Amino acid sequence: MGSKNKLKRFRENETFPNVIQPTREQVFDNALDLKGNWKKRIFKNNNPLVLELGCGKGEYSVGLAQRYPDKNYLGVDIKGARFWRGAKTALELGLNNVCFLRSQIELIDHLFDKDEVDEIWITFPDPQIKYQRTKHRLTNPEFLARYKKILKPGGFVHLKTDSEFLHGYTIGLLQGSGVPIDYAHHDVYINTYSPEDATAIQTYYEKRYLEENKKITYLRFQLDEWNK
Repeated sequence: MGSKNKLKRFRENETFPNVIQPTREQVFDNALDLKGNWKKRIFKNNNPLVLELGCGKGEYSVGLAQRYPDKNYLGVDIKGARFWRGAKTALELGLNNVCFLRSQIELIDHLFDKDEVDEIWITFPDPQIKYQRTKHRLTNPEFLARYKKILKPGGFVHLKTDSEFLHGYTIGLLQGSGVPIDYAHHDVYINTYSPEDATAIQTYYEKRYLEENKKITYLRFQLDEWNK
């Protein structure tokens, strides 16, 4: 994507009513009064709040919002030029239950209050395979601890990825900590018992992976017993 195109998307994001772009200072000071108030201030209802972390183009947030109009969806990504597509599509479709937040995922426990989030989706994150990149892996112990802070008891985390490495790494972490796994499969499209939400929506990159005959893995778990 050219720099002119990126700048155009950044400018459009600033005009979109479904895009929130706080500065780091605003996040740490809760200057926008969003922490603990997302449902009331942004969605104007008390429906369940679901996050998609590292939402990319926002296909999953938009797709889930269409399937479940009685839930609020918030796509989170630092790359606004990517989620521009999802924000624009949501506006074109007249979806009032999906918004996009430009922020680093490391800051989510500053953006959301304890038990404020009902569910989390992590779709096709960078697996950060090299050892020195472990701290950026979105299912490492530090991130799981952040998720537990904001996730209500019994709330699910969903991990959908083409990386069998990340799938296995996350299962190992959870099992090693005694955290029960609700569902796991290394090839979600060959398993007839796969949850519909894991197969009914496909991202741009997922379609490419499937064309390359890559397996798509899916994992669903709760963090009530995570204590690291």
